[in-house]
Amino acid sequence: MRKLHSSGSSYEQTLGYSRAVQVDDMLFVSATAAGGPDGKIVGDDLYSQTRYILQKLEGVLQEAGFALADVVQSRLYVTDVAQWQEAGRAHGEAFGDIRPALTLLHVLPFVDPAMLVEVEITARKSASA
Repeated sequence: MRKLHSSGSSYEQTLGYSRAVQVDDMLFVSATAAGGPDGKIVGDDLYSQTRYILQKLEGVLQEAGFALADVVQSRLYVTDVAQWQEAGRAHGEAFGDIRPALTLLHVLPFVDPAMLVEVEITARKSASA
């Protein structure tokens, strides 16, 4: 079974991607920024943006029938590697006991310079069992 989950963004159609793709018991969630409902970036530091993104991702997981406990891998893309601990702190607060595999990557600035971090996750339903 393959199921596409949409955020409703017009970019999904234009760029040919989905917010998330479910294949059987796996959910692959696209890299997510701290864009709020109005399109503006929420937070002005790595910690607050990462925390907001993880809250958004929890909603994506729930809408697809998954939970944070199902996350088996996460990737943090940060623009300021000197501040990586702040993104890591927010990640640790969300995933401390779950402890998915983690990749931390230093990237060039995103299209919107206010974006300091993006988070991408992979989940497997049976992972929390």
